[in-house]
Amino acid sequence: MNCRKLAVKILNRVLDEGAYSNLILSNELNECDLSDKDKALLTELVYGVLRRKKTLDIIISNFVKDIKLMDKTILNILRVAIYQMNFLDKVPAYAACNEAVEEAKEISENDSKLVNGILRNFSKNPDDIEVQGNKIDEYAYKFSFEPWMIRLLFKQYGEQQGKKIMSGLNYVPKVSVRVNALKADYDEVFEELEKMEYEIEEGVVCPEAICIKGGKSIENNPLFNEGKITVQDESAMVIAPLLELEDKMKVLDLCAAPGGKTTHISEILNNTGEVYSFDLHTSKLNLIKENCERLGITNVKVAENDATKLNSDLVSAFDRVLIDVPCSGIGIIRKKPEIKWNKRRNDLKEIVSIQRKIMENAWQYLKPGGIMIYSTCTLNKEENEENIEYFLEKHRDSEAKRAFIGKQDNLVYNKDGSLTIMPNEYMDGFFVAKLQKK
Repeated sequence: MNCRKLAVKILNRVLDEGAYSNLILSNELNECDLSDKDKALLTELVYGVLRRKKTLDIIISNFVKDIKLMDKTILNILRVAIYQMNFLDKVPAYAACNEAVEEAKEISENDSKLVNGILRNFSKNPDDIEVQGNKIDEYAYKFSFEPWMIRLLFKQYGEQQGKKIMSGLNYVPKVSVRVNALKADYDEVFEELEKMEYEIEEGVVCPEAICIKGGKSIENNPLFNEGKITVQDESAMVIAPLLELEDKMKVLDLCAAPGGKTTHISEILNNTGEVYSFDLHTSKLNLIKENCERLGITNVKVAENDATKLNSDLVSAFDRVLIDVPCSGIGIIRKKPEIKWNKRRNDLKEIVSIQRKIMENAWQYLKPGGIMIYSTCTLNKEENEENIEYFLEKHRDSEAKRAFIGKQDNLVYNKDGSLTIMPNEYMDGFFVAKLQKK
């Protein structure tokens, strides 16, 4: 199967069946016998279409009466073709058009004529696309976001910052890795990666981060297999150091899978003390265990636990507690662009009560004098600053501490001491607050 046809198959799964883009794409990449160049094109097509779906659909709507009535596979064939014609220089327009027409023929002769007509008309006048509606609809076309999400960002951050956030979320993410101090020295790993012909640079904020700008996949890399490095976004890497960890501490990571922050905590503790790593989903616990084994970590206890229900065995048991709570995920759209299309405004409201339950329980698990970190990978202030404000008002024994990690253009320090990380090509959108128990 060629990469364009495979892209359509994956898009059908993600957009119509709710599959996760990162999981299904990595499965297909492992199983298909495409060249490295075609694998790169497949990745570009899948993520590109997911990232720009709104823009593509507005283009297609210029040539059909009602896009909602179209066959879903035909629609994805058109999206892939128009993405190539509009956003990729390396694919000639006639090639993208011919391939799409051939694919549509497998469905029906009429469909292939429809595809042919739309693509030829579009290629004649690609700049004559009409956007129906108001200014928000024009931004929806330009940045490819749903109008409700644009309104939310503008309301919470203002128009200028809102546009910057959308641009940041449309970046193709760079891969960053964390050097595991238990097994390796930063400079040695850096040199090794250079020898392996990776194009790399030092991390932006974290001293243990290396940013990989080009080279082969990192998952089959010997340094990865030996546990000297692990893949983690720099936004997630800033969390564990903010806990002010000291050797032999007892630490709880309450929503831990797949274990990136758990293992980082253990590395900072030099494998001393105890780290309790909990998650609601039993299926994900093995991921945490596998990561610990690969990284040579021995001080972690992994168990299934529902963070929204109080576990009386854990009350006042921990020096430090981390809650990286379930959230709407708006900050990680660079990596999972389908979040743009599968979230609804209501989902954001519903998750707040879950987050607050988790905060209440986590606070009870913390010893007096201890530190709790609350983090999310969203930029929705209802799940971030508003939750912290609610919590501080309710708990007189809580005090906000400053979550400071340095100065960068994309780091915003809020009045309450919390930190919002704005998305850019190096970092996901993230929020972190640091609370101490008096």
